[in-house]
Amino acid sequence: MLLQQQGSRVEVARPQVFSGKMEEVSAFVNMVQLYIRMKMIEKMEATQVAWVLSYVQGGIAEAWKDNLLDELAKEESEVESAEQLFAKIRNDFREISEEKRKIEQLRTIEQGGGPAMSMYRSSKRLPGGVAIREDLSSKNSKGD
Repeated sequence: MLLQQQGSRVEVARPQVFSGKMEEVSAFVNMVQLYIRMKMIEKMEATQVAWVLSYVQGGIAEAWKDNLLDELAKEESEVESAEQLFAKIRNDFREISEEKRKIEQLRTIEQGGGPAMSMYRSSKRLPGGVAIREDLSSKNSKGD
């Protein structure tokens, strides 16, 4: 049960940890929004943002959070409220998911008798400033 009435006190389920999977974004954002509205509405925006970030752990989300925390410490982030953080999570993790989808599409394309991925090399920055370097040709080469 999501909400339980206990006298005049309402209990709200805490959100699950968010690891950066696109399929978890909406549920995570909805749950933290509900929790903030029910339990933290009187808290300062910075406290709400920090609380939400405490549930961003593991996977690609950990590096994303580290970059955002660095930006916040340097006062270089556009995130000043929980609502702005929710928009950033939705936007950034949609972009990461789209990038993964494109890479998967490349893996299925045949070019010149071999997979297109054997020719794909990239150096990119993910949303939030996470740098990645991939040499996917070595992952897909046969017998090298």
